[in-house]
Amino acid sequence: MNEQVSDQTVRLAVRTGKVTLRLLLRALAAWHRNHQRKKDVNRMAKDTPHGKQSVKELVGQGQGVSSMEIGDSGIRDFKKIANKYGVDFAIVKDKDVDPPKYTVFFKARDADAITQVLKEYAAKQTKRKKAAEKERPSILQKLKKFKEKVASMPRKDKEKRKEMER
Repeated sequence: MNEQVSDQTVRLAVRTGKVTLRLLLRALAAWHRNHQRKKDVNRMAKDTPHGKQSVKELVGQGQGVSSMEIGDSGIRDFKKIANKYGVDFAIVKDKDVDPPKYTVFFKARDADAITQVLKEYAAKQTKRKKAAEKERPSILQKLKKFKEKVASMPRKDKEKRKEMER
């Protein structure tokens, strides 16, 4: 509550009556200190990026970096979950491998949070795979069924040609 009030305005209470130069200087000094403090807080918040960032930015923070490989599917889900837990991370795509692999770099201090992110990510991926298997049969299986149906159907064109030839 106090921060909201100080962030919105700096209130100076001056007694009515005699305003001395000393009182005016104290009020200006208090305003200047408050203004500098706000500037420093904003500068600190802007200097350290959070969430997804480049590997260079992550390493530049000097807190140690760990890495882990993840699969090629569900990168969007991983980003969403990592941002939910406030993890600073960087994703690098390895294009030499087919299908491409993704490596996630994260701060060493975020190790506990990243384990929680990976648990939730793995649960979401397995849930998605199970749902896909239940709902959608293989395309090859569908194709075989349709081929069988077409083969078993009588062909009217062949019958008409035979009749015309007779």
